Amino acid sequence: MRIGIHGKEVKGQQVKFIENFLDMLVSNKVDISVSSKFLKYLKSPRISKFKIKSFDLGDNLNRLDAFISLGGDGTLLDSVTYLGKNETPIMGINTGRMGFLSTISRDETEKAIEHLLKSTFQTDSRTVLSLESDKKLFNGLNFALNDFTIIKKDTSSMINIHVFVDNELLNSYWADGIIVSTPTGSTGYSLSCGGPLLYPRSESFVITPVSPHNLTARPIVISDNSEISFHIEGRSKKFLISLDSRVEAIDGSVNLKVKKAKFKVQLVQMPGQHYFKTLRQKLHWGLDIRN
Repeated sequence: MRIGIHGKEVKGQQVKFIENFLDMLVSNKVDISVSSKFLKYLKSPRISKFKIKSFDLGDNLNRLDAFISLGGDGTLLDSVTYLGKNETPIMGINTGRMGFLSTISRDETEKAIEHLLKSTFQTDSRTVLSLESDKKLFNGLNFALNDFTIIKKDTSSMINIHVFVDNELLNSYWADGIIVSTPTGSTGYSLSCGGPLLYPRSESFVITPVSPHNLTARPIVISDNSEISFHIEGRSKKFLISLDSRVEAIDGSVNLKVKKAKFKVQLVQMPGQHYFKTLRQKLHWGLDIRN
């Protein structure tokens, strides 16, 4: 089996966990390759003996059977950029904090790897959004699993974002910014700005204003078959746009359009795991003595 791995910086007791994790894969004759970004953190003598291969962003990884993200949700979002349009199953092992996407804890790692090697798991297909523009942005990695945002660059005045859905004006938002979120991203930035939770199979996007001047400007859920375009105005000549955690600065002349991508991200789901269970665990629903 060929498995790719990406992770965040390894510190303290995490080193031993990573050593045991890689040892587990090697002992099962797994062909391992890791991102060059992650490899630079793997400096222990025990890991060096494994002679692990590496890959870089932009390399073709279509020969991989599975991909493992070691970290939090941000690490898994990084992993998606390595895979691109390859719908390789991604397993998220949570060594971070929240873990809406990286749902497998360290204690569950050995059992999860066993399911992965035996292919006794399911995949949860997640919608991806893509960005079209008349200027090359994000080094061609024009997609996001969580969200696309437009945010003011300076800390002073608000910006005016005219949002069009299928060429029809939705609203002109005087605000600090706007978020277009997938169902997966509905538990992220959009949620913190008052957006709703979307079920992953809801086939929807949510448009959420960031600190709107008019308090009647509320989040709205639309079909993910819609195309969303923008016209931005403001005192500042520059604005920030982001795809997940990747950020670019643009001016108001750049044409932007967001729509559903032609591929999906396949998240590995262990037996007994479900999106609702994740919500209950991470949002502490039902933690009441009466339940």
